[in-house]
Amino acid sequence: MNTKRTVLRVGEMALVGALVAGCLSSQRETGAPLSFTARAAAAAEAARVVRVIDADTYIMLSGSTTYRLRLLGVDAPEHDQVFGPQAADSVARLLAPGRVVLVARAGLDLYGRTLGAVLIPTATVAAAGRAVPLDSLMVVRGWAWAYDPNRTVAGRAQQQVAAQRAGRGLWKCGVGQAVPPKQWRSFNSEIKRRYRVGCTW
Repeated sequence: MNTKRTVLRVGEMALVGALVAGCLSSQRETGAPLSFTARAAAAAEAARVVRVIDADTYIMLSGSTTYRLRLLGVDAPEHDQVFGPQAADSVARLLAPGRVVLVARAGLDLYGRTLGAVLIPTATVAAAGRAVPLDSLMVVRGWAWAYDPNRTVAGRAQQQVAAQRAGRGLWKCGVGQAVPPKQWRSFNSEIKRRYRVGCTW
């Protein structure tokens, strides 16, 4: 059993090294400032997915420690909100239990959850050694709103506009029908009932 754990840990460390090197290599070649993906990869650690709670909150395992991670960069629909279960299911298909990803931690929120970025290793030959930021993927596919109040992630607003124009995910019924989670939480049950009818994923 210990031998199996050691082999898995060595494999995780090799994965981290390869992904960090891949994310940083193109930055070195161009001399450009580090992108969000490269900065996150440089500060990342390998972690295993234990469970997807909802589209932007997960249980992760790093070493022998489990923790609740709140994904930075997005705000996904609530579970009781239109498209909430579908967004969570879409993310759960990407983050299957046991999958190894990179996590760059960035402190705790008011609820004691770890805040951080998740980078998903790619398997294609063209993108070998690269990692895809989960938050960016969610915005592009219309699974969540972009949340970048300080505008530090280049292109994030444009990604959301492109998803809206294409009518992907939660934008399927138009921009006016998608209610941000913060606003949704302020609604009473009667207003929520009205928003639950009509458009489907």
